[in-house]
Amino acid sequence: MDRPENLVLKDPEPRIHPTAELKACKLGRYASIGERVILREVTVGDFSYFERHCEAIYTTIGKFCSIAANSRINALEHPIERLTQHKVSYRPNEYFRWLGVDTAFRSRRQEKSVSIGHDVWIGHGAVIMPGVAIGNGAVIGANAVVTQDVPAYTIVAGVPAKPLRRRFSAAVAARIETLAWWDWAPEKLADAIPDMQAMPIEAFLDRWENDAC
Repeated sequence: MDRPENLVLKDPEPRIHPTAELKACKLGRYASIGERVILREVTVGDFSYFERHCEAIYTTIGKFCSIAANSRINALEHPIERLTQHKVSYRPNEYFRWLGVDTAFRSRRQEKSVSIGHDVWIGHGAVIMPGVAIGNGAVIGANAVVTQDVPAYTIVAGVPAKPLRRRFSAAVAARIETLAWWDWAPEKLADAIPDMQAMPIEAFLDRWENDAC
């Protein structure tokens, strides 16, 4: 469908609520960061959004991810093997002059980064622990605590989070992976949305797998 680009696309600049706090982050097109969200060294893919009061650190997030309010991604780790697990041992600069941040502990945290694929839904109040990888299309239930990797297109819930079921059969999931709709140009995506709304998943795939435009 041919339409003037300026009639299809809105401003692709990320939207950041004035109360959000971001440090060393990279935001994709149409990304949205909600009220009082705190992000540190986080990459957010195109169209992904954080609702209010979320926190994330040392995380890579794919495109089209939906992150509900009060979620925590890469929850803080404390050095429980030390005499004290309090931050006085790794951020003494907050209390004492001439004592700097423990760079070794910071590097340890950075090495346990979290990876989140495309089209992932993280429910209200969910906690993603350090070092976890979440596959494309996964669903994390509200208030879940995710301690292990989550396969693509799998719904998990609970404390600790456990698989409930798959969103699609393995065959359908493989077709979605091949389609890689999250990489489509916005114009093509706009054309496909009515079919997303109206067609069963396999009918949608049948139609759009063969679409070359």
